[in-house]
Amino acid sequence: MKYFLGSSPKWFKLVMIFFLLINIPISIFAPHVGAWLFIGEFIFTLAMALKCYPLQSGGLLAIEIIVLGLTSPEKAYHEVDQNLEVLLLLVFMVAGIYFMKPLLMYIFSKIFTKIKSKIILSLLFVFLAALLSAFLDALTVTAVLISVAVGFYGIYHKIHSNFSDYNGDGIIDKDELSGETLEQFRSFLRSLIMHGVVGTALGGVCTLVGEPQNLLIGERLGSDFVEFFIHMAPITMPVLVCGLLTTVLLEVTGAFGFGAKLPRIADQIIQGYAKEEDAKRTAKEKYALVVQGTAAILLIAGLALHIAPVGLIGLALIILQTAFMGIIDEHQIGHAFEEALPFTGLLVVFFVVVAMIHDQHLFSPIVHWALEQSPESQPGLFYIANGVLSAISDNVFVATVYISEVEQAFKSGAISREHFEHLAIAINTGTNLPSVATPNGQAAFLFLLTSALAPLINLSYGTMVKMALPYTIVLGGVGYIMVRVVL
Repeated sequence: MKYFLGSSPKWFKLVMIFFLLINIPISIFAPHVGAWLFIGEFIFTLAMALKCYPLQSGGLLAIEIIVLGLTSPEKAYHEVDQNLEVLLLLVFMVAGIYFMKPLLMYIFSKIFTKIKSKIILSLLFVFLAALLSAFLDALTVTAVLISVAVGFYGIYHKIHSNFSDYNGDGIIDKDELSGETLEQFRSFLRSLIMHGVVGTALGGVCTLVGEPQNLLIGERLGSDFVEFFIHMAPITMPVLVCGLLTTVLLEVTGAFGFGAKLPRIADQIIQGYAKEEDAKRTAKEKYALVVQGTAAILLIAGLALHIAPVGLIGLALIILQTAFMGIIDEHQIGHAFEEALPFTGLLVVFFVVVAMIHDQHLFSPIVHWALEQSPESQPGLFYIANGVLSAISDNVFVATVYISEVEQAFKSGAISREHFEHLAIAINTGTNLPSVATPNGQAAFLFLLTSALAPLINLSYGTMVKMALPYTIVLGGVGYIMVRVVL
């Protein structure tokens, strides 16, 4: 008990042991019930991410799923194979962004020091995240946001730790750095990062490359980048406007954990940091910023033109930056992979659960029921079914299952081409918009929850669900209304 799951609470260890024991008889005698039980338990491990990283607790469940025969290693590997682009993206793109941190810190420190209004700053975070996600992808943009927030928290923490070195001229009272000010600073970062990740969902739903499932749905529709955008625009553009209005409303009212302003002391620290960095920036560091800026332009061009899978573009980004900045030591390069690899491992564990869902046909009855309803009501039903299932499992898997079933219906002549397009639009928007409700609904949200940033700013599973709730209601609700009106 002392060493099992390390420093996590004893009650959590006992709950995990109970899960592992109770799963055996239930899965043997009622595999379907056991599979639903495993889903609930896996969601529980995600919710407890700050108590114990889900790779261990969720990984034990995944091993048990295979041992009990609810899926096979071959099926799990097939899910990994299907999502190899996502895994390569995580491994290489996040590491590529790591080498861009100085450039990102430079840009965002300028934004922080120039823009004093929290409302404008929040809108900027949502809009920039949405715009970048439309051309890059939500995980890459989330990695950027995490890097920036960790950077600013690091500046604050460094000055708090080395107060006497920093405060030689006595401009700051040390007592101001702790207690309420620190909590306010955390709340400020927490609200900005949540606005940002919601922005990734707002932008990600619009284009072919925004989310992995969009590419899959676009392929089945035979749509290119522009056609896909035009198909989705009647629903996604009103949702984007309402999302931005929600951002303003949340910041004005301060509801659901939003509204915290940047503390005066933190503003002073960041202003001082920006001036100090500008003053002491060496020729080598200026040259590095030029290399990083050039790499960023090449990254955007490469992704927009789809010259290669996203992960391979990320690897090229690592090679170009390290080669031209003179970073040739293996250990220096190794640090870039520290953030992404644990989450990559967790995602592979997640695919075992997805393989089980597929093998046990857990969602099939819902798909067949929806296809039996009247054609006018089907887009709305598919939107709701996709939204609910995406929030509790994984939007990529849900979209894959639904678009496959709908394509089969189209090929068999059961539905027309126009109706097939309407259902594909409903599936895409349904898996992207209401799925912001929980961290397991969107890979970007899960990445944030399990990142190094989450414990620094006290961002737990429950806090994420609470802060995402108003966005879930607005995005999900407006999306549903537009699906019913347009389709």
